[in-house]
Amino acid sequence: MTEQAPEPVPPPRRLALYVAVPLALLLAWGAFVHWRQRSDAYDTVHERQNLEPTVTTATARLSHDSRSLTLPGQTAAFDSAYLYARATGFVAERRVDIGSRVKRGDLLLRIDAPDLDAQLNQARAQLGQMQAALVQAQATLKQAQDNKSLASINSYRATTLAREGWGTQQTADTNTTNARVSTSNVGSAQAGVGVAEANVRAQQATVDRLVALTGFERVSAPFDGVITERDVDVGDLVQSDTSSGTPLFHIDREDVLRCQVYVPQSDFAGIHDGLPAEVTVPELPGHAFHAHVSRSSLALAQNSRSMLVEIDVPNRDGLLTPGLFVNVGFTVRPPAPTVLIPDSSLIFDAKGLHVAEITPEQRVRFQPITIYRDLGTEAEVRQGLKGGETLIVNPPVDLSDDQRVHPSSAASGGAARGRS
Repeated sequence: MTEQAPEPVPPPRRLALYVAVPLALLLAWGAFVHWRQRSDAYDTVHERQNLEPTVTTATARLSHDSRSLTLPGQTAAFDSAYLYARATGFVAERRVDIGSRVKRGDLLLRIDAPDLDAQLNQARAQLGQMQAALVQAQATLKQAQDNKSLASINSYRATTLAREGWGTQQTADTNTTNARVSTSNVGSAQAGVGVAEANVRAQQATVDRLVALTGFERVSAPFDGVITERDVDVGDLVQSDTSSGTPLFHIDREDVLRCQVYVPQSDFAGIHDGLPAEVTVPELPGHAFHAHVSRSSLALAQNSRSMLVEIDVPNRDGLLTPGLFVNVGFTVRPPAPTVLIPDSSLIFDAKGLHVAEITPEQRVRFQPITIYRDLGTEAEVRQGLKGGETLIVNPPVDLSDDQRVHPSSAASGGAARGRS
């Protein structure tokens, strides 16, 4: 008879308890952690939805103040001229050179023009001939007038005698015809005198023209100034042709200089005659030349949209010279009040350029704006603000529209802030 195997002994209940209790505790801990994370996330979302951050604010300022405007410019001579030869000949004498300072009327150069002198002598001789011809014509007129008087008397006598029967009618007719011929001779002589007088006047004009041309043999300074260019020397041939005339000198007047500035369209409205200006030269530190706007073109150039402005700067001490690069400063008063805001309040994102304005209820409102000009730390607003608005400076990136904030007044400069 075969023996049966013993039955297995079941594990004790205490071992099952050791396994179940830790497992239950682990499940409870996991459930607690999950509930805690969910509760923290809910609290975070709730806090974020009801967050009222403290922000720094500044006020959009309505400005009536004048502002400084500095523009580049250049100096030019108040009067500047090229002197050309008006008489053809050779340079006989030159009294000035580059850098010579001259007064108006000073002799600069003398031209030897023998051909022109000969033409003048010939014209004067022809004038003498025509004056003699005029005297001859006047004498002929006088003779014709005397003949007319005699013929008139003879005609009267012959006509009277013939009417009274003491003379023949033929004699009377002959004397009458002679009187008419004498009258015609007087008219012809008067015409001859008129022609002679016209010839004299025409020749006198030729003489005067040649005298004027010979006067150009002496080249004089047209105004006080300095010789800046010399193009001829003694012995050079110079031509008086208007198309290919020979330049002799260039002269500049420098006791007063024209300072030329091109004012852009954005600033031309504040520029007017008499506006004070300050001219400075980078190479002359510590020197400022004070003057006023003297004139302007009163029109903007189409290619640059700028207006030419000239300032007359006294230069009696000679510190300035034509052709200098200068800086010109103006104090310009705007034609209308402007709204100024700090650059740090600007927001530029996909929606464009705007600012974060705080409403009276201390809520955020994004206001689109248009900038007219950036002045460095401030911007001048063209559209969107009227002045007096409270703006957020350096607005947080996560700021949202209609969000409540706690404002704190303190403005600081800075660049425009970008938002994604």
